[in-house]
Amino acid sequence: MSEPTFVERIADVIQLHANAKQVYGDPVERDGSVIIPVARVQWGFGGGGLGHGAAERGGGGGGVRATPAGYIEIRNGASEFRPIPDVNAMAGVAVAAAVGLAVGIIVGRFVR
Repeated sequence: MSEPTFVERIADVIQLHANAKQVYGDPVERDGSVIIPVARVQWGFGGGGLGHGAAERGGGGGGVRATPAGYIEIRNGASEFRPIPDVNAMAGVAVAAAVGLAVGIIVGRFVR
């Protein structure tokens, strides 16, 4: 088996540290219920180089974004996923609706 490439090693490190447990902690048990946090984790990285030989320059970078998606509640042998609304997505929809309404009003006045 060959040694992992630089990109594969970086991906392994990111996967190790970018998960719901690392971001939100361990499941919590209270009064017979278990709460398991659920996160939406996105990660990406890239790199590049310029030149050839000893004077070659290069670089790279990456990032991780984790947002709460909800939690799983286990009680009396039954489980249920309870979502946490993404307020940023809802704000984007509200802004898009307001812009659409404003454009519709302006176009409607010119079409008459």
